[in-house]
Amino acid sequence: MPGKNSRKTYTENGYYHIYNRGVEKRVIFLDQQDYSVFLSYLKEYLLPKKEKELNQRLSNPQISSVERNKVLKSLHLNNFSQEITLLAYCLMPNHFHFFLKQKSTGAIDSFMNSLATRYTMYFNSKYKRVGHLYQGVYKAVLINNEGQFLHLSRYIHKQALSLNNQPCSYPEYLGQRQTLWIKPDEILSHFSKTNPFLSYQNFVEQPEDKEKLKGLTLEDKYRR
Repeated sequence: MPGKNSRKTYTENGYYHIYNRGVEKRVIFLDQQDYSVFLSYLKEYLLPKKEKELNQRLSNPQISSVERNKVLKSLHLNNFSQEITLLAYCLMPNHFHFFLKQKSTGAIDSFMNSLATRYTMYFNSKYKRVGHLYQGVYKAVLINNEGQFLHLSRYIHKQALSLNNQPCSYPEYLGQRQTLWIKPDEILSHFSKTNPFLSYQNFVEQPEDKEKLKGLTLEDKYRR
């Protein structure tokens, strides 16, 4: 019988908590390069593809064969900038969390399958391994109300803060970093920019109300 959250219900303009972990709970990010490569894939998928610029480079008669192949690869690469909005994320050693919005019903599935395949190929090549990297198909939870909407971003960022500040979107929410493919404004609009007690930072770093997270996050045993 399919597990909870593996039976996905997709809706247009729906918000989702997406997560997955390594097969047998194994680590899927072994060093800083692994995190950087995974994030570079997100960037390529979520930023608009510069097709005009790529085609201009391709039309240059002096382009090298290496550069031509690189440009062709970029042109053929899947792009989800018009279909997927990434509101928040964190990467943990053996799993990851995304907070996504999709515009069409099949966007998340295409995006996640493409990302998983690409990163698995990179990981298996680097570490001389074969086979599946993830523990089955990614899980997806549809966000149904404003309480879940706000507390999911908090949950994701608290995960990163709990373990030596893992790679995550929290710096974008604090204004410490600007990344074009991360979209925090929709969540930040619910918080004050002038009152520290009503700020997003205070919301995240105050004690967690686990009751409000039921039904939309991983069980503790999943993270171990």
